[in-house]
Amino acid sequence: MELGRLGVWTWLDAYPAAEAADFCRKLETLGYSALWVPEAIGRDPFAFLGYLAAHTKQLIFATGIANIYARDAMTMRAIRETLAELSGGRFVLGLGVSHAHLVQGVRKHAYGKPVTTMRNYLEAMESALYRGIEPKEEAPIVLAALRPKMLGLAAEKTRGAHPYFVPTEHTARAREILGAGPWLAPEQKVLLETDPAKARKVARAAMQIYLGLPNYQNNLRWLGYADDDFADGGSDRLVDAIVAWGDEAAIRKRIQAHFDAGADHVCIQPIRADGIPLPDLRILEALAPAHGG
Repeated sequence: MELGRLGVWTWLDAYPAAEAADFCRKLETLGYSALWVPEAIGRDPFAFLGYLAAHTKQLIFATGIANIYARDAMTMRAIRETLAELSGGRFVLGLGVSHAHLVQGVRKHAYGKPVTTMRNYLEAMESALYRGIEPKEEAPIVLAALRPKMLGLAAEKTRGAHPYFVPTEHTARAREILGAGPWLAPEQKVLLETDPAKARKVARAAMQIYLGLPNYQNNLRWLGYADDDFADGGSDRLVDAIVAWGDEAAIRKRIQAHFDAGADHVCIQPIRADGIPLPDLRILEALAPAHGG
């Protein structure tokens, strides 16, 4: 599979299914190579991606990121094989250990040591029984890897890493750890707003749910951020590092910075300035690969 250079990461739960399919066909027209969808408390991502794949022709679909605590390894092996077949080789399985409060508090599961749990899960997937029709090509697996040990596991056991909520300096460090070869596909939030006060207000709202999570805080501390950067919705320095805001040129510059730091693929999350939880089509059209963006 060729993942391509520029993809889109977005929530589509606010779209009715038919409108979501229309959106995916629009992405194909605009020349984006992949759509990444999260898993939280909305639609089942795999059933949803199966539907979207049936209504598109060339777009690659990826989970960004599916929670390994939601399904056992045998079920995930079946999902991987099934969607690889049904999509005609247009599926990437993104896996992650999620966050302790979601696993223990919401799902009522015990939260294990992240790297050990993920390694055991991947090995269980490898040995799981599957007797359906084999796809022509195995769906690649990528991990939601942030810190050195999980990045190392991604390089050892999977096709690569899909870091989320990261600045460009993380991309450079991740590439050093992964080495040459494994995919590196960071997510980058983008906001078409040139007024600094307005842009940072919208950006802080988009960052709020993630900023207090230990996994992300520990990763940002590794990169040199500190308690002051996490207070009051995030320092200007952190907000500007996580969300690429400004005009088209400023946003393109940030995307290029990820490529310069070693990314193979960047998936942009197009935030709307009005706060509505749908992707901003203005940004997607402005940056469209089919239009030379």
